[in-house]
Amino acid sequence: MAHNVRFWIASSLSMAFAFLPSSLPLLAQDSFDLPPIRYSDSKSNDPVALLSRKLASGEVVLDHDERFGVLPSLLKELKIPIESQVLVFSKTSLQIHKISPTNPRALYFNDSVYVGYVPGSSILELAANDVELGAVFYTLEIDTNPKNVALVRDRGQCLSCHATTRTENVPGYLVRSIYPDSSGRPRTGSSSYTTDYRSLFETRWGGWYVTGTHGQMRHLGNVFALDRNDPQKVDVETGANLSQLPARVRPNLHLSAHSDLVALMVLEHQIRVHNLITKASYETRQSMAMDESMNKALDRPMDHRTESTQRRIDTAARALADALLMQGEPTLEDQVHGTSGFEKTFPLAGPFDLKNRSLRDLDLQSRLFRYRLSYLIYTPEFRGLPKEVMQPVQARLREALGAPEYKDELEILQATLPGWLVMN
Repeated sequence: MAHNVRFWIASSLSMAFAFLPSSLPLLAQDSFDLPPIRYSDSKSNDPVALLSRKLASGEVVLDHDERFGVLPSLLKELKIPIESQVLVFSKTSLQIHKISPTNPRALYFNDSVYVGYVPGSSILELAANDVELGAVFYTLEIDTNPKNVALVRDRGQCLSCHATTRTENVPGYLVRSIYPDSSGRPRTGSSSYTTDYRSLFETRWGGWYVTGTHGQMRHLGNVFALDRNDPQKVDVETGANLSQLPARVRPNLHLSAHSDLVALMVLEHQIRVHNLITKASYETRQSMAMDESMNKALDRPMDHRTESTQRRIDTAARALADALLMQGEPTLEDQVHGTSGFEKTFPLAGPFDLKNRSLRDLDLQSRLFRYRLSYLIYTPEFRGLPKEVMQPVQARLREALGAPEYKDELEILQATLPGWLVMN
């Protein structure tokens, strides 16, 4: 992330989230602060913003832990499970001088919020999804007297890294995989990967720690690229199927002794869908605002919609719907399992149908989820999409879920969101 950015999620990244200097034109970033988005000036109602107001009013006071400051209490208030912890050791974020293979950065998350923690740092980094704004970024002083805790919202600096082509050109998140040297720095001359649920297993998690089993499949986690003549040569066997963190990681640095494989895979699914939700919202609102201006200038009916606007909306809707349907996910060649208990606790949040089925149910045999429809369909940020884009999203889902192979997904959706998707 750029040197002045206050929060990042990455691999290396390091959702860590690793970030390189942005290639997004300044004009494009500035457009977020223009109507109808008004990113920097708009009040956010994301879960972190709501907690911030409760802290300011005294309605909530965070407890202080001797070792971890307000981190445990913060996670509890935000309903983020400790089992979600994943660790990144690449030097690719704001706190580059504090992160190392022996002192990795921890990331904790739930369906809408992410919290980053670096042992020895004075700040926590947070990001959360707002219905109107997409990803909103914050910092919090970790050792502050709990009665004086205040969350500070970033006003756009983070967008230099978190609003690029890697995030669909909207405020969002990314996971990157690199070839790290022994200090965690990206190897000069090596490639990197922006990864999500569609990525091949063998390209994932370079610069991350990974605890879990995955049979004959291999990934880039847990190891370094040390060959001077080949910056992309790594010993993938050494980093495979680890039941615990490498000995180099100092013990008791984090709330958990894991960097759970299944949590990492869920994380990669989430960020792809989150970014496309924001993309669909921005494309719809910006293109319709442009139409309204042109309609006024050309004395057309104010509800007139141009073909280009409809194409923009339909394109964003199709991409989002396909991500919700997990299109493009490669087949797992072997079983995967984590070590933290995340795969047991994650499905418990439901909701469930009368057969006790949930869109959060995991498969872990041939694919990540048992059912091919994302649980993120329940989130406020998705449900708050403008109707102009929600309608084509629903049309695409109706088309897909009408097929016999999606019978279970449709039954679960209709039981847990009754009336939301009416089939023809």
